[in-house]
Amino acid sequence: MTHPLTLSLRVSALLLSLGLATTACTHDGNDPGVEYAPEMYESIPYEPLRQTTFNTVNSFGINERTPANGTVPRGKLNYFDHIPKDSVRIAERVLHNPYAYTKANLEEGKVLYTRICSHCHGEQGNGQGPVGIIFKGVPNYSAGAYKTMNDGHIYHVIQWGRNRMMPHGSQVNPEERWKIAMYVRVLQRGEGPDALSKLVAKGPTNTTTSDSTETKDATNTAPVGQAQAGTGSETPGEGKTQATNGTAN
Repeated sequence: MTHPLTLSLRVSALLLSLGLATTACTHDGNDPGVEYAPEMYESIPYEPLRQTTFNTVNSFGINERTPANGTVPRGKLNYFDHIPKDSVRIAERVLHNPYAYTKANLEEGKVLYTRICSHCHGEQGNGQGPVGIIFKGVPNYSAGAYKTMNDGHIYHVIQWGRNRMMPHGSQVNPEERWKIAMYVRVLQRGEGPDALSKLVAKGPTNTTTSDSTETKDATNTAPVGQAQAGTGSETPGEGKTQATNGTAN
């Protein structure tokens, strides 16, 4: 025979479990139900990417604060320079490519150009890409003043855009911009991609201003490495012959 106390304990446990199940289960998908020891997984400090309730301390009720005007994200300092977007003539005089015209760098520039630029500028650099044919007005790199643009000029236009070309500074990091500029120098010869081998370790010669990449010193022609979106040179575009870009974070 079951003792009355044992029976009452069993009934109490059953009722308690039913009550907990009723409380924990809900039709609201955003309700986690009853949380046991929430202090073990709910952070007491504010986490910028976690938002469960209205923040009564910070503005707009959010954990992540809006960055102050003029600030630069950590590790992205190299994405910006001191030259205004409408000062391309200053850029072509001041900015110098820190990378050598090696086969590896030029081939990587070709890949980047094909992926990002060829839809407008065309594989031959003649402005006859699928988009360029429709919208017209895309320049031919091997004609007129376009065939004498140096690396600094091209780098600046990639970063800030010009005329109808939108800026691409947020899409390609500084190292990738320089390598695209190097491949554009190949297309300036009017021979298409076939002219790539002619610039290896020699640099361009059809420019009115010299580039730091115009070198025949074999010690400076080793491949720089793959383009990464990590931290770059502490002094980008100031004529260093050896790149100091690190690997991706």
